[in-house]
Amino acid sequence: MLDVSPVRAFSDNYLWLIRAPLDPRDAVVVDPGDARAVEDALERKDLSLRAILVTHHHADHVGGVAELAVRHGAKVFGPAKERMPCAGTPLDDGTDLKLEDLGLFFHVMAVPGHTLGHIAYHGHGELFCGDTLFSAGCGRLFEGTAGQMLDSLDRLAALPDDTRIYCAHEYTLGNLRFAAAVEPGNVAVMETLEAVSALRAKDAITLPSTLGRERRINPFLRCREPTVRSAAEAHAGRSLPGAADVFAVIRAWKDGFR
Repeated sequence: MLDVSPVRAFSDNYLWLIRAPLDPRDAVVVDPGDARAVEDALERKDLSLRAILVTHHHADHVGGVAELAVRHGAKVFGPAKERMPCAGTPLDDGTDLKLEDLGLFFHVMAVPGHTLGHIAYHGHGELFCGDTLFSAGCGRLFEGTAGQMLDSLDRLAALPDDTRIYCAHEYTLGNLRFAAAVEPGNVAVMETLEAVSALRAKDAITLPSTLGRERRINPFLRCREPTVRSAAEAHAGRSLPGAADVFAVIRAWKDGFR
């Protein structure tokens, strides 16, 4: 298990700081949208920034990349199919990212949907998935299609149950409220909603989740379940022949859910 800590930024972002297994004074940051927040965390923890991992091109994920790379001489890694704010190493599906001097190893997975070039990093039992998979939810379809996002989520869902999910936003409570509307009879959703409500009342973080938990509570991973299909068909007022059709309906439903 890696030593991973959240760096809060903006209204609800988490920038993930990973201590290097070979030397805990060295660190890697994932999706540093805010350089100042990262700098404060590095100073507070007395860490040296050695590398930057990027999942996709949105400003709240890359806004601090160039500044941090120049200041610390940190290596930058990001999606090959998206424009990065500074020079770095492009990564594509199936790449094994080996940061041997830090003792860190990640398998890169292409997960288009939120953006077309979005990637995720899986290694050490951890998944850094940006805005593709959230706890009890998934990212909006800004560039990709419902079919692409469902395929991406299916790939992530095939990882082991104990995989820890480090997504990039604190959306869990709102996502669970939507999950409860989709599956009001899902006991796991209701129990998790109660626990997460208590955490958020204390402004406590709800992450990481685990993939095993997400399979029980996340409607976007459950769109082949009869209960989710029935809810989607009732909401759409029509029959939905395939899982991608179910996914498209619940994604649009979630977009307008309050």
